[in-house]
Amino acid sequence: MKTPSAYENELKRIESIYHEHKGRYGYRRIHLALINEGIKLNHKTVQRLMGQLNLKSTVRPKKYRSYRGETGKTAANYLKRDFKSSRPNEKWVTDVTEFKVNEQKIYLSPIIDLYNQEVIAYKVAKNARLTLVTDMLQKGISRLKQYEKPLLHSDQGWQYRNCHYQKLLANNGIKQSMSRKGNCLDNAVAENFFGLLKSEMYHGQCFQDADELIEKIEEYIEYY
Repeated sequence: MKTPSAYENELKRIESIYHEHKGRYGYRRIHLALINEGIKLNHKTVQRLMGQLNLKSTVRPKKYRSYRGETGKTAANYLKRDFKSSRPNEKWVTDVTEFKVNEQKIYLSPIIDLYNQEVIAYKVAKNARLTLVTDMLQKGISRLKQYEKPLLHSDQGWQYRNCHYQKLLANNGIKQSMSRKGNCLDNAVAENFFGLLKSEMYHGQCFQDADELIEKIEEYIEYY
């Protein structure tokens, strides 16, 4: 085993990667970054060295819940936790999350492609009206080729059970899928994205107003 002093260069690079990404990288992602640079360390060693540097990730906050009862039509869970996709625009997932700054609430609605975790389209707004998801969906549809008809998975939130949203899906040949009631793991990819975003950009940070927060959300999505 190397002695701690022998890790001098690795410690410097770990600290540099951590701060380059504004403290957003935990030991797993730093481990992968080091591998990409040709620095071979065991992930447990990276975790231990980060502990020596006192570099820690933040705790993820709870997510926004959009379920408001049984109004509207639900869809079956066609995705069935099969989060792998063989090509772009085959499987999409979506959800809504909530932020708060100075008593003002902000809502984010993204579409994530399961092929490569890319945010295909999104909308940020100061209210959670239906246009939050329909405008987002229109942006996503505009990126599709004529032959692309993805499956779009969500939870059972009221927006996704709305007839106007469902008609927009049907008119564009997009198959709707929904998580089982009260089962957040059915939409784990969207949950994970929100967790990363909030722990790396929002949690523990200070924003002057809603407009600054919206700007930072958009900046983070481009970074992500």
